[in-house]
Amino acid sequence: MSREEAGTGRVVLAGAPLGNVGDASARLREVLETADVIAAEDTRRLSRLAKDLGVTVRGRVVSYFEGNDEKRTPELVEALAGGAVVAVVTDGGMPSVSDPGYRLVRAALDAGYPVTAAPGPSAVTTALALSGLPSDRFVFEGFLPRTGSNRRSRLRELAAEPRTLVFFEAPHRITGALADLAATFGEDRPAAVCRELTKTYEEIRRGTLSELAAWAAAGEPRGEITVVVGGAPAGPGERPDDDELRAEVARRETAGDSRRDAIQAIADMYGLKKRDVYTLVHAQ
Repeated sequence: MSREEAGTGRVVLAGAPLGNVGDASARLREVLETADVIAAEDTRRLSRLAKDLGVTVRGRVVSYFEGNDEKRTPELVEALAGGAVVAVVTDGGMPSVSDPGYRLVRAALDAGYPVTAAPGPSAVTTALALSGLPSDRFVFEGFLPRTGSNRRSRLRELAAEPRTLVFFEAPHRITGALADLAATFGEDRPAAVCRELTKTYEEIRRGTLSELAAWAAAGEPRGEITVVVGGAPAGPGERPDDDELRAEVARRETAGDSRRDAIQAIADMYGLKKRDVYTLVHAQ
């Protein structure tokens, strides 16, 4: 009989609101009230979240963040061995996505304990949906390297990526990051800066990388920031065949775009003339 079948310890990754407490799920409330151990990225934020939700945390609360997760993980696995339900809660969004959680997930799985989730908000998919950029295929890159030279080196590796890219960035580095993105990817590459998602001062800035870099330089944005950048346009010889172009237009329409907008997006993506894509789509 497996440990899961025996009803022993398990890990629950609990998605927390990005900012608006109204986004908390009923599952999150249940997990906070019933977990035996809660591993919180910030115990003070957890306390505030529980108060805002009107729930009573009865389990043991321990801190679990990037600086102590290596040391804390064996303790949490030991709690699993004793039959505990261990919940992981970060400051916002889903644990293990550029936040603490992955190390415990891996350790629990390696030790044979089940891992499940109480899904919740994600800054990655929220920003992607709000960006106005293609969302059918995307790449999440997390935080770029902190130093300029390492950041530019990483961006050069990503410059030809055809899928939409999503990054996290710190407020004090966003001006330099956008300048490097514009210099590396091209000033006219479409992008969006999503700041303080779901919070009172939520702001979505859309434009070219050069426009966004100028905006950031004029007054450094504050708060939690997610950057979404359009994928690289196809170069010579990289144009998909006619059937694939039609299929991409159809996928965008299914996702909610008007046919006109879908055709325009595909034309922009592959450096084609809009009328040529229009003719292709209507020639079926």
